[in-house]
Amino acid sequence: MNRWNARIGSLRLWAVFAALMLLAPKVFNSGLSVTMLSQMGVAIVACLSYNMLLGQGGMLSFGHAVYTGLGAFVSIHALNMYSGSGVLPVSLVPVVGGLAGMAFAALFGYVTTRKSGTTFAMITLGMAELVFAMSLMVPEFFGGEGGVSGNRMAGPATWGITFGPANQVYYLIAVYTLVCVVLMYAFTQTPLGRLLNAVRDNPERVEFIGYNPQRVRYTAFIIAGFFAGISGGLGALNFEIVNAEVVGAARSGGYLLFTFLGGATFFFGPIIGAVLMVLAFVLLSEFTQAWLLYLGLVFMVMVMVAPGGIASLIMLNVRVSRYGKLRALLPAYGLMAAAAVAPLLAATALVEMVYHRQLNASMGTQVAFFGMGLDTGSAGCWLAIGAVLVVGGWTFTLAQRRFAVHWDLAQEAIERETQRAGGAL
Repeated sequence: MNRWNARIGSLRLWAVFAALMLLAPKVFNSGLSVTMLSQMGVAIVACLSYNMLLGQGGMLSFGHAVYTGLGAFVSIHALNMYSGSGVLPVSLVPVVGGLAGMAFAALFGYVTTRKSGTTFAMITLGMAELVFAMSLMVPEFFGGEGGVSGNRMAGPATWGITFGPANQVYYLIAVYTLVCVVLMYAFTQTPLGRLLNAVRDNPERVEFIGYNPQRVRYTAFIIAGFFAGISGGLGALNFEIVNAEVVGAARSGGYLLFTFLGGATFFFGPIIGAVLMVLAFVLLSEFTQAWLLYLGLVFMVMVMVAPGGIASLIMLNVRVSRYGKLRALLPAYGLMAAAAVAPLLAATALVEMVYHRQLNASMGTQVAFFGMGLDTGSAGCWLAIGAVLVVGGWTFTLAQRRFAVHWDLAQEAIERETQRAGGAL
């Protein structure tokens, strides 16, 4: 009965996920919103495929963009060569990218997966630099600095679908995203997926019971390369151009950073990270020149405060909610959130003032900040904001300590209930 209820609950979650993807462009219907939703779908597949290595297999790769990027290049070439003649439907171009990603993963993974740990990470970094260097040396395939462009409307229309409008491209990406997410989740429930977790935790024991850890890693690497290639193919259709940047170290670093921020130890964590990645690259970069600095600060704070990522914080509160203790924590949460507003705004204002003073000094001393004008040439302005930062930081520290007391009390109550339930059994 419990197993049946768990299956019903899982089906409901998948239905909600599918409904969100179906209805999202109805709610966020502007051109920018639909484009961002498409990019989120592409990023979700890429980050989940990367987490198959990092979170499930314990393989820290610095070159995952190699497989999304090469999948994108093969996809754009296939689009240009075959789609216009009707031989290859445009809707199947991402599958070509997936097969290409799988082939390159089989080739490169044969070398990289022979080692594990730090050695594996360094080999993937060297492989990524090698491929990026080749992208500048082989313009016949990579297109040089201009890249390779294509036309997703080249093929014949099927049922009136030309993939010209952004909505049509979004729904194609949404279907692929949903199918890929389901398949990657199903992989975690297979014996191979469980064995990959075992190789991550204790490869010596896995070898002792008769399995080859290197072969397990290699197989998972190939599967991850397939889904990464699909992500690259979807990206090629979405942008209709692929350049050397897609195989660069910055793209691989983005997958690593946001998969970690979302939560590599939970399946849904990379989905959160993928959404944040698109929001950061598209929106945050439009608001401020210092967006990379903010990303670095957030990453540093998350490493110190919540190494399990945002997903771990969500699951901690889900556990508290199941025992009925979350309502008692809401006032402490509210107090801590209110206390965080002032120091965050003050720190942001100081960063913007420093950036303006260093990079935009020729534009005057005034900085627009949430409708206010900050004068970088006034010592009083700097001192006032610094004072707000110090006082606000001290107030937030007090609120955080108070929250910690309430949190510990809630955990103790949960522990007592757990022990009572265990004793009753």
